Amino acid sequence: MSTVRQRNESAWLLPAGPGTNHGLREQMRHFADGDEVDIVIVGCGAGGSTLLQRLARAGWRAVAMDAGPFWDPERDWVSDEAGSHHLYWTEPRVIAGNDPVPLGSNNSGRGVGGSMVHYAGYVPRFHPSDFRTRTLDGVGADWPLQYQDLRHYYQDIEEELPVAGEHWPWGDPHGYPHSPHPVSGNGEIFQRGALACGITAKVGPVAITNGRFGNRPHCIYRGFCLQGCKVNAKASPLITHIPDALAHGAEVRPDSMVTRVDVDARTGLATGVHYMRGGVARFQRARMVAVAGYSIETPRLLLNSASPRFPDGLCNDFDQVGRYLMVQGAPQTAGRFDAEVRMWKGPPPEVSSEEFYETDPTKPYKRGFSIQTVSPLPITWAEHVMAQGHWGPALRNYMSDYVHWACLGALCEFLPQAGNRVTLANERDRHGLPVARFSYSQGENDRALMTAAQEKMELILTAAGADDVITINRYAHLVGGARMAGTQEDGVVDADCRSFAVANLLITDGSVLPTQGSANPALTIMAVAARAADRLLLNGGRRH
Repeated sequence: MSTVRQRNESAWLLPAGPGTNHGLREQMRHFADGDEVDIVIVGCGAGGSTLLQRLARAGWRAVAMDAGPFWDPERDWVSDEAGSHHLYWTEPRVIAGNDPVPLGSNNSGRGVGGSMVHYAGYVPRFHPSDFRTRTLDGVGADWPLQYQDLRHYYQDIEEELPVAGEHWPWGDPHGYPHSPHPVSGNGEIFQRGALACGITAKVGPVAITNGRFGNRPHCIYRGFCLQGCKVNAKASPLITHIPDALAHGAEVRPDSMVTRVDVDARTGLATGVHYMRGGVARFQRARMVAVAGYSIETPRLLLNSASPRFPDGLCNDFDQVGRYLMVQGAPQTAGRFDAEVRMWKGPPPEVSSEEFYETDPTKPYKRGFSIQTVSPLPITWAEHVMAQGHWGPALRNYMSDYVHWACLGALCEFLPQAGNRVTLANERDRHGLPVARFSYSQGENDRALMTAAQEKMELILTAAGADDVITINRYAHLVGGARMAGTQEDGVVDADCRSFAVANLLITDGSVLPTQGSANPALTIMAVAARAADRLLLNGGRRH
């Protein structure tokens, strides 16, 4: 623990128990727009906050901007589904394609901490095979780095969050810094059904403290992880990396909507960012720029930053910006049991299995899926039931029966396709900027994975004793849109997250991931950003 504290003191900078270190925010360093800071970072989510903390520790004059608020968990978050929509990015977007993807609560965040503020806290690693899917399976893309390049960054971030879970037997087998949390009714049903089917299931991994960590308290199993953790037990950058960044001289500038990255016409280098704050257009000068707005807003910002040098959008010489954007197929299967389950008691992800993660040569599809408990709260459960066509008296019956249901969710590895992309729509937002148009269509392999995952979840719940099962097809998480690659013809950034086109521009969010595995992306995004910071510091901020 002392090693963690030497690397990141955020947990010890928080007040003892729930709450916010208001003094740290009030005494935060402030830079003037005219100051040429060392770096300005666009976005304070998983990637942006990690990069900010690492560079602030190294003495860089760093500013991170976020379009949303600087959240105060005690003041701003409520234990209520309907009262938590302000945590999502709800600015207008256009969705299209054969299989358009709803955007908002399950894949976008607003405010300091990003979507990790309202994620479930589930943080598995990618597998070594995820970095070589083209070589191993003939699908997807190979990364320009390997699992081993991220291994110690995975471990570092797991210690800083920290992560609780059983020893993990899949991918690169490894342990976790905190022991697993106790399992509630939903997790027990998954364990029972998996055992009956001969499927290995494990508890964790969740970025939720099991016992005190610094000044952060133990999880109290209130079940509102997706609404923002008021007690600070669940990890998000707001509490795991921002406090340490502020303590080392960084500035977080909330309510600042970045509208354009400026590039000098003579040198070809980024000089800062244009942004709106309080209705006023402003410009922050910077020696370097890092974009970390995630897979919709990052491509949108680059495309909106067109110039005579980049007429089709910044870094878009080879029409790669916005392409290969992926979601994960995330079907949810619920089963009814005679005994009360009360699946909302405890974190939504408790027990999971990655037994079907890798390509099975006996199956007609490539790659695979993972399964975890998901535990929807009542409003989300009502959406699940209505998706089956139930309404009126039937819906009321299902809702009154809520305590008897258990629910599992799968994450299916949808493959990257060039036509699944973000472009600019004709519609404009309240700042007068073209909004993002996200077009998505599934492939045959994607649909086969959804079917296989549903069958396996129904098998598990039936084996556990369910007398009725229902499934809803849904989609979760976003990666891609500015992917890393070996060459500029194939991607937007290199293995160090440095733009091919603009030497002093980085992209450090989920948009750089070439593939997505069957794992939730938060941990990998943070690990990639931590590595990018190290590579940047090693090179002194210059490309060699």
